[in-house]
Amino acid sequence: MSDPSSSVPADLLADLRAEGEELDALVGDLDPAGWARPTPAPGWSLAHQIAHLEWTDRAALLALTDADAFAKQVETALAAPDSFVDDGAAEGAALPPGELLARWRAGRSALGEALAAADAGERFPWYGPPMKAASMASARLMETWAHGQDVADALGATRTPTARLRHVARIGVRARNYAFAVRGLPAPEAEFRVELVAPDGVEVWAYGPADAAQRVTGPALDFCLLVTQRAHRTDLALVATGADADRWLDIAQAFAGPAGQGREPRDA
Repeated sequence: MSDPSSSVPADLLADLRAEGEELDALVGDLDPAGWARPTPAPGWSLAHQIAHLEWTDRAALLALTDADAFAKQVETALAAPDSFVDDGAAEGAALPPGELLARWRAGRSALGEALAAADAGERFPWYGPPMKAASMASARLMETWAHGQDVADALGATRTPTARLRHVARIGVRARNYAFAVRGLPAPEAEFRVELVAPDGVEVWAYGPADAAQRVTGPALDFCLLVTQRAHRTDLALVATGADADRWLDIAQAFAGPAGQGREPRDA
């Protein structure tokens, strides 16, 4: 029997699975016209959103199971750094919707099994720094939730926020310095205090020292929408105390890669 301490936490894997299932429920019965519906991401249809998730799930599976093959995929990405993400999404979006849906479902299942079997202490290659399996699972959940928001917005659907957002919030907090660095800005030296009201309206998710001068407070959902750049800051109920914290809310991002363009304010 394997040592439970060497495995990715079961609750994290369950949350990742639930996030995929919730998004699956939004798209599973759509007709071809539904799959072609545009989303808030410029040039991306609903099919592009699912194709991107299928592509990145497949890349994560390769990173976990075949480092040499993944290295070749990274070489391909480096040869076209400005277009490889869009190219992967476009390739999948061109498939018949039923085939794309089947591939995404199979890939989610295979990735879940690989994450469950992975040694929690090992670091696996990725497009940025190598990641442990738990971090990879959290990142996949974050991206599934974020692209799921694009899908929900395109369909005019309202999703009920859940405690799974704690994974997204944690990545957003930990990515603070990256958000500054990717814009060529020096990261603040002092730690921030972040206090987020959980979706249940009662629990508070707190990060950083309680006596920090730089602070961010507000709903966890709003923070997650901000750091995944699915909503503009002016449309969210987040409060910054301190100049550095205020600057962070203008540039925050939880995802790797170049600085995102974000969303326009609702009134724009």
